[in-house]
Amino acid sequence: MPADAAADWLRLSLIPGIGGASQRKLLAAFGLPERIFAADRAALGAVIGERAADRLLASDVRDAVAAALAWAERPGHHLLTLADAGYPQPLLDIPDPPTLLYVRGCIDLLARPALAIVGSRNATPQGTNNARAFAGALAAEGFAIVSGLALGIDAAAHRGALDAGGATIAVVGTGADRLYPARNRELAAAIAERGAIVSEFPLGTPAAAANFPRRNRLIAGLARGVLVVEAALESGSLITARLAGEQGREVFAIPGSIHSPQARGCHRLLRQGAKLVETISDIVEELPAPLSMPAPTERAAPPADGEAQAVLELAGYDPVGFDELLGRSGLTAGALSVILLRLELDGRVASLPGSRYQRLAEHAQ
Repeated sequence: MPADAAADWLRLSLIPGIGGASQRKLLAAFGLPERIFAADRAALGAVIGERAADRLLASDVRDAVAAALAWAERPGHHLLTLADAGYPQPLLDIPDPPTLLYVRGCIDLLARPALAIVGSRNATPQGTNNARAFAGALAAEGFAIVSGLALGIDAAAHRGALDAGGATIAVVGTGADRLYPARNRELAAAIAERGAIVSEFPLGTPAAAANFPRRNRLIAGLARGVLVVEAALESGSLITARLAGEQGREVFAIPGSIHSPQARGCHRLLRQGAKLVETISDIVEELPAPLSMPAPTERAAPPADGEAQAVLELAGYDPVGFDELLGRSGLTAGALSVILLRLELDGRVASLPGSRYQRLAEHAQ
């Protein structure tokens, strides 16, 4: 997009008090932003009201526009508007698509079929392992894994996808130039290099509670479905799940112990009609895996029979913890998670409480 056209889109999106609904009304009435700013006060007032029209004409956001244009000139930085062919098609189907998106990383990933994985920031070890394993297995099937870069389940989902050589998209509730939380600095750098970080918020926007429901609607909107791994009853993940249902997306939930507070949100979703998930086949049945793999980064191959057999031999026949098996195998956590999940789907190992696994004797050689 030419710089002057991008500047007009930025100006429209950055004027204080002119929110997304008003922006879309103006675009519907006048077309491109340059025509909006060429219109007179009376014409603008007829669409968004006189006070808003005055604000539109009087606001000076030139410095913010210049800063955003300079940011977009850096390698791997992108601006996407509603008029761009590369704007994510799934977001066009939600009631309130952002006028403009800031993207760091591989912009082509936004066209890939995606699944969102979300859950508690205060995840249990089992929940973290589940998120990492499901993300790795689904990424290996061709899905881009979408989450919110939060601590706990979100971070585990992003890492699982990256460890499997797959794609992941982090939708953030700050400006694309800000990092929250700081503990995920290295993860964010890896996602920007091998995946994509997406924000609708202007550069410099700090973390604020009001931003995260807006972020959550984009997490749901980018995906074909949302998998909730763990969630307390007050979890923001339930907001994402609700928005997904309202947007016509599939909602999945992993059940947990009736004694665990982190399972109660998932159990509520299941009572409300979410699909119970035990294996990735429960998801793929509803959302067939992509037939093609447009891969911007090298994709890890599915575990070979030899690798799977080696893990079985290392496991023995007694229950073994994930961390212990990780130490024995020398694999990355993501690679081991994918292999174990595949073995579980094949009926060759059983998953036990406490992140433990046991080889099934009937498959002994």
